[in-house]
Amino acid sequence: MRRDEGSSARRAAYGLDYNSVAPEHTLEATTTTIPAGTVSGAAPGKPAAVMDEAARRAQLARMKRVASGLLVLALLVFLGARMLEPAHPWLGFVRATAEASLVGGLADWFAATALFRRPLGLPIPHTAIIPTQKDRIGRVLGAFVEKHFLSREVLAAKLAGLRVSERAARWIARPENSARVATQVAVAVAKTIEALPQGEVTELIRRGAVARLQAVRVAPILGNVLSVVAADERHQELLDEAITLVARAVAENQEMLRESFREGAPWWMPGVVDEALYRRIMVALDTLLRDVRADPAHPLRLRFDAATRGFIERLKHSPEVIARAEALKRDVLDDALMDGLSAALWERVRQAAARYGAEPDGTGLEPLERGLATLGESLLANEALLAELDGFLAGQVSALLEEHRHEVGELIADTVRTWPPELASERLELAVGRDLQFIRLNGTLVGGLAGLAIYTFMTLW
Repeated sequence: MRRDEGSSARRAAYGLDYNSVAPEHTLEATTTTIPAGTVSGAAPGKPAAVMDEAARRAQLARMKRVASGLLVLALLVFLGARMLEPAHPWLGFVRATAEASLVGGLADWFAATALFRRPLGLPIPHTAIIPTQKDRIGRVLGAFVEKHFLSREVLAAKLAGLRVSERAARWIARPENSARVATQVAVAVAKTIEALPQGEVTELIRRGAVARLQAVRVAPILGNVLSVVAADERHQELLDEAITLVARAVAENQEMLRESFREGAPWWMPGVVDEALYRRIMVALDTLLRDVRADPAHPLRLRFDAATRGFIERLKHSPEVIARAEALKRDVLDDALMDGLSAALWERVRQAAARYGAEPDGTGLEPLERGLATLGESLLANEALLAELDGFLAGQVSALLEEHRHEVGELIADTVRTWPPELASERLELAVGRDLQFIRLNGTLVGGLAGLAIYTFMTLW
């Protein structure tokens, strides 16, 4: 009884008592589940619950009672058969069986107990192996995991079997998942934009735009654009629009033109002559505009064509025109207008990001959602690309893990090293102690059968 109280006190001191176990000292999370089919009796398609620490303690204690009870039964049978054997010689078979069961059970009890503690508290050499050798066990376990579980070949094979690319593509192809990803991406971008410093970003935009524009010669680019326009005779359409605008302006402002003509005429010119001259000029202008619009080969149209093509050539090759264009570009870029444009642009972007970060608008993300879903569907339809992606991921991840596998081994060794001896013994016994009690049971039964066989052979021989 005192030994049990002392053991309970030691467990409490190290946080091993069930009622005082700290969360970081628990062996299993009480709500952990494992895939269906891995535990006997689990219904197909349903997860089977892993036993929590309290259930493991109760089961281990029950198995210890069963194994110890069988050992006590063997002892009682041995004593009873030993006392009655002189009167009933056939009880020699029972006595030999019970004797061998007792020896086998005691031997297995000693072996199972010696792993975790000193049997009966006696300082027997090579007992309490786990508490006394836990640091070495941690190093060996870490090296074992490092060598046999974190090698490139093992990791690559495992990752390839997971088919990560297919799973990711199938997941992103679902509308609800693509919508979720699109929202998260958009919100993250909006929050990032909102958090950026306004002054630095504005200056960055201005410097970037100015640097790009300064590196580009404007005149040749404009000449190339106009060459494309002129190649399709689009510049003639521009002339047609100009003629239409002039004709409309003349028609809508005849009174103002007549008044201007009268004011510019000599004082001595009669009014009748003045009016006749004005009408002749207006008729001639109207005729000219009509003729140019109707005749593709009109001399005025041809001169406009020649002037346009000459201007294009000067933009491309004339050093004077190119220099004037560059000077004009520098004047525009050096103007404070660029500062205002940069600030206004960033402010619009920042305000839009702030509004979206506060209240995401799902309707505006439909193109991104469709794009993500389409990407997933396209990947699912391309087995070769999926295989290539899986190979790339497996190679990269396995190489990364292999590169740092030594740290994993050290983590395991260091973690075991920090455990108190009794905590290490407690945890490992909860993990495998129940199976060791089955070994005790088997040792008792197999020992008895072996003893019976030997006694029968010796008796009948």
